Amino acid sequence: MITVKSFLKPAIFALMLSILISGNVMAQDSGTVAPSKNEWKFLVEPYMMFPNMSGSVGLGDLPEFTVNASSNDILGHLKMGFMLNAEASKGKWTIGSDFLYMDLAQGVASRIVIASGELSAKQLGWEVSGLRRVTPWFELGLGGVLNSINSGVDVSLGNEGGTPSQKSKSMTKTWFDPMLIARINSKSDEKFIYQFRGEIGGFGIGSDLAWQMQANAGYRFSKLFQITAGYRVISLDYESGSGENRFMYNVDTFGPVVRFGFNF
Repeated sequence: MITVKSFLKPAIFALMLSILISGNVMAQDSGTVAPSKNEWKFLVEPYMMFPNMSGSVGLGDLPEFTVNASSNDILGHLKMGFMLNAEASKGKWTIGSDFLYMDLAQGVASRIVIASGELSAKQLGWEVSGLRRVTPWFELGLGGVLNSINSGVDVSLGNEGGTPSQKSKSMTKTWFDPMLIARINSKSDEKFIYQFRGEIGGFGIGSDLAWQMQANAGYRFSKLFQITAGYRVISLDYESGSGENRFMYNVDTFGPVVRFGFNF
């Protein structure tokens, strides 16, 4: 079966490489970047994500649990969610902050050793980034994502010829992923706006591999207000510890996004 992870991992490496090469060529051809006003500009974007999740979670010596939840599954069990993107730009530079928090739960599918159960997860991701404009439409930069995930399971394990036993475990792990970022934007004075952003990182410092892709398009109604819609993929492949202290989170979160932007 072709999964999101197996399809997009090679694609993002090729995409990032092609963007880096094209950006370098454009910079050499143009020689200079179009001038911009030397004043601070701010963008605040509360947004909604309609997520799907696919992957696996492992806690201690319990069996690994497969995560395969659609938007309807997650939103039906969503206890709390908050998402906010903010940017400050001046000249060629942009400083960004993207905060995401979800608190959800879902049932665990029964298997040979699992009779029933529930998996809960509290996921927090906060990214801070710095980008420099290479051409009027292309930016490169560095960032870092602080991930903090609490996973809990409450399952009934089947015993051959006996009464199922109840097992519960909850663990929280916090780690930092450095990220390389490339972004393509529409020009700042256009009514129809678009943005594509690709990131890759982790590199074993935090996650073994972490990457994101975002594509958005929309309309700027006034100097103050804009709406965009698009799609986002967040992939984390993290594992630490062993035995009772083992924590594994190998999950793709992906789905449509709607953003409400306010420019100052």
